[in-house]
This record gives sequence, C-alpha cells and structure tokens, in this order.
Amino acid sequence: MSRLSREFSRLYRVEPDAAAGTGRVRALVLELARPAHWLPLATIWQGVQVDLELPAPAIAVNGVDGLQLWFSLAQPVDAALADAFVQALGRRYLPDQPLSCLVRVAPSMPGQNVEGDRWSAFLAPDLVTLFAETPWLDLPPNSEGQAELLAPLASIQPAQWQAVLAQLTAVSTEAPEPAPSPPQASPAGLPHGEQEARLFLLSVVNDPAAPLALRVEAAKALVQATAMSR
Repeated sequence: MSRLSREFSRLYRVEPDAAAGTGRVRALVLELARPAHWLPLATIWQGVQVDLELPAPAIAVNGVDGLQLWFSLAQPVDAALADAFVQALGRRYLPDQPLSCLVRVAPSMPGQNVEGDRWSAFLAPDLVTLFAETPWLDLPPNSEGQAELLAPLASIQPAQWQAVLAQLTAVSTEAPEPAPSPPQASPAGLPHGEQEARLFLLSVVNDPAAPLALRVEAAKALVQATAMSR
C-alpha cells in the first residue's frame, strides 16, 4: 500500500466488516460548484476550526466543476446524521449558498482522472484560489505530494463530534421556528452521546428550512435509532 493510500485510509475509510450493510461513514464531503469560489468554503474551513474547535478538513478540487472540504471522523456514524451535520454547517455559515453534501462509506480518493485531461486532487490552502475558474489539475497529482497534504490532518474525535452536535442543536433550538421535541422524549437510560445525536436528528426533522429529502432521511435514522434502543 502506498503512503497516500495509507493516509487516505487513516482519515476516511471504514473497515469493510464494519461498513457492510450499515450505511455508516467516516468521510463527510461538502462541495461547492458552479461557480467553484473558494471564499464561501473558506468561511466554513476557518469557522469549523475557530468557532467549533474541529480539526481542519482537507481541501480538494473535484476535477470537473467544484471545490470540496473533506471532514474525517475517527469513528463511523450513520450516513443520515453525517449528512445532517454537513447541512447544518452550510445553514450556519452559508445560509444563502447552494451546497452539495456527499457522504460515502467507501469514498474514492481524489487524484483520479475525471474528465479527459482533468484530474481531481487535494490542495494546499494557499493554492486554492488559483483553481476557482478551473477546479481541476491538467496533470496527475504527485502521490507523495498528496500524502504530504493529508499527513498533518486529524480526524474528529467522538467527544468533539458530540460537542459540535450539541452546539449546532442549540443554535437550531434558538431559532424562531418550531421547537424540537424536549430532551425527556428520548428513552431513559440512553448514553449522553446518543441523546445528543437524537436531539440533533429531531432538530433537523422539525426544521422547515431544511430540504424535505434531508428531513425524511433524518426521520428514518431517528426511527432506526429508536428501534435499536428497545
């Protein structure tokens, strides 16, 4: 296995036996395309580090039309919850900006030939602005250079994940919109982390500003979590 493959697996891949049939993910990818402007994504890239005290996500061009932020989780979570988390970041930092959220159990590594002579790749933060009009590389990215970009990155630890979920949930409940179900609605005896995750899902389900498809997925995840706790 190459150094790049090792670094990518360390950050983003779920073990095959843990991923089979679970829909649980470690890679959360937020994408902005058409146009692929860096300034809006830079707001999130900086905000998650300064405001939420999370590790810096990786930055990438998708090889076609967009820029991406790659978040890494130390432990896999339900895909619907991961999607809700990324959408919440978008609503917090870019409420008027259309974003795409891509969560994958087995994500493809940037550095693949996407379209003709255009290549996807991870980027250094100080070079991102050069790719706003052309979000791709004209030549295959250097494997060692890509590994160097990933090496200093860290995964979001479970305690950090739960703290951020609680913070984003608190922001949602402060908005002048229908309040989510109160905490006592969660089954008694749940671990604190599971209660926070459930409250976050409830806030998404009850958020009229969230896309309908996202609210449906959050509801499904909530129903599944409830069934598993019985």
